Amino acid sequence: MPLSPSLRLSFGLLSVLPVGHVEADRPVFGAAMAWAPLVGAVLGGCQALAFLLLELAGADALLAAVLAVGLGAVLTRALHLDGLADVADGLGSGRPAAEALAVMKRSDIGPFGVVALVFTLLAQVAAAASAPDPVLALVVAGATGRLALVWACSPGVPAARPDGLGALVAGTVPVRVAALWTAALVLAAAGAAWWIHPAAGSLLPAAAVPLALGAAALLRRHLVRRFGGITGDVLGALAELAGTVVLITATLG
Repeated sequence: MPLSPSLRLSFGLLSVLPVGHVEADRPVFGAAMAWAPLVGAVLGGCQALAFLLLELAGADALLAAVLAVGLGAVLTRALHLDGLADVADGLGSGRPAAEALAVMKRSDIGPFGVVALVFTLLAQVAAAASAPDPVLALVVAGATGRLALVWACSPGVPAARPDGLGALVAGTVPVRVAALWTAALVLAAAGAAWWIHPAAGSLLPAAAVPLALGAAALLRRHLVRRFGGITGDVLGALAELAGTVVLITATLG
């Protein structure tokens, strides 16, 4: 059964998986963003499988975490990490919105971007290595990170520029779609945690979803005020923040 154009575009935008050419206008881009949590779950599943196979092969948790996080960067062309670095440089520049956006469009990475990348990757690796259920944590983190994009593309969130990815997807995803994805992900995370540990019944994987989305919402609000709206870089930064918060929360169990 062939995939819909919007689902193919979602995988094409958010991963390296080959989907072929997709003719797309603004409504198709909006529909593609609505599929983002599914893409994130698939990517997180690939990371989780890599972690599991490495541990079964005798690798310790730290090495497995390093390679799983690295695989995530490869599977996304480091797209979200690049956005995180650009946003950090834009914020760190201290310049007005238009000039900060120009800083973000440059191909180089400044000191603020480097620090943001190092801190985020170290946090992700450390959290994945120490989480009681790293496989579940990686899947939930992948899906939640992309769910933050769905909320960022809901009505009322403007684009910072008249062109670029932000202009194509801003305001295109109905709030009910984001809410349905959130409820589905919370229930799925809770069900998976109960299935893995029925006696303990840990709710941390489920609780991590709203915590991560709340952190992403606070950052999104600040970035919209700072830059005037969302851009592709902003979306990448939100995805990385939300995924990292999920992984950190998972260690608390």
